Amino acid sequence: MSSPLSLLLQWLSFFLILCQIFYASQADLGTASQYSPPYTPSACFGSDSTQFPSSNFFAAASEGIWDDGAACGRQYLISCISSVLPKACKPGETIQIKIVDRAQNITSTPTRQGTTMVLSTAALAAIADSNAPSLNIDFRQ
Repeated sequence: MSSPLSLLLQWLSFFLILCQIFYASQADLGTASQYSPPYTPSACFGSDSTQFPSSNFFAAASEGIWDDGAACGRQYLISCISSVLPKACKPGETIQIKIVDRAQNITSTPTRQGTTMVLSTAALAAIADSNAPSLNIDFRQ
């Protein structure tokens, strides 16, 4: 027969594993490409240069997350899962980006059309090889 302490440890282990599963499921999966300057004017903040975070980690939102402009100013944690370019992702790197534009309105051409987010060159380079045309990403608000 198992001791009460042994049973408690088993249940605690089970609970911790369950918590990890639910925590991991809080993120969404999507795709990302990148765009280069000029970054203004933007659909969210026009030509205001203070819209950009000092890290230069920002993005334009696709229609799937644009939410009639409610996405403006939202912050997301993003990490690279995979890319068409082998070994492009930087393992363990997660960055925080700010939505500053709508992808269909950006002035420069993204490296790939139709992605969930179009990242600034600095944002993409922080999580992957900057030569990657697109990424599969994990993102959560």
